[in-house]
Amino acid sequence: MGLEMLLAMAPVPAVICDGPKEVREATPRTIQAFVRGKGKEVLTFMGYSGAGYESPEGMRREARKLLEGKDPARTLVNIGATEEGIGAVYAIAKEKGFTTMGIVSSLARTKGVAFSPCVDHVFVVRDGTWGGTLPGGSELSPTSKAMVESSKAVVAIGGGDVTRDEFLAARAAGKPARFIPADMNHAIAREKARNQGKPEPTDFRGSLHQALMPGP
Repeated sequence: MGLEMLLAMAPVPAVICDGPKEVREATPRTIQAFVRGKGKEVLTFMGYSGAGYESPEGMRREARKLLEGKDPARTLVNIGATEEGIGAVYAIAKEKGFTTMGIVSSLARTKGVAFSPCVDHVFVVRDGTWGGTLPGGSELSPTSKAMVESSKAVVAIGGGDVTRDEFLAARAAGKPARFIPADMNHAIAREKARNQGKPEPTDFRGSLHQALMPGP
């Protein structure tokens, strides 16, 4: 079974979205100016993207519970702009009346990655990486820096290397940061390993889980 079919198997909330209202290049400073202009606080969801979820229903259930305690008049829901994996939360947010935004690397445009139809405002940050810390140091990439600095609070439902770096940076900056364990999609992870000529993985909990809860 192919990756696209696996990602499409789980149903999503019934909500009509007609694509981003705007897509523009941005910097951490201009994104923060946008947020100030809205007069709302940014709640950022992090997690798996192309790696998918072993239980997409469980991920959406957790996200829905978190959003039930938030006021759409005071909260902007932010993710990484794309529709895969954790991007399914955009549809839930729109269903509940939230304004949505996304911060994404300029590589998304270069690679032709589709944005979620349920994200209202997309901010494209010039970046030669997909995010996380830059090679050889602890400094965040421009995309991840914008993500962390724009967020009032973050919640990670599972997550790989980029989510790990952003979550830990947000927590170190004193921002409320909540982690909910979740497995990446097992079949996708196995197929990726086979395509790369690597042994099939046996641990699907993600890099952030290992950083926060090391051990078997």
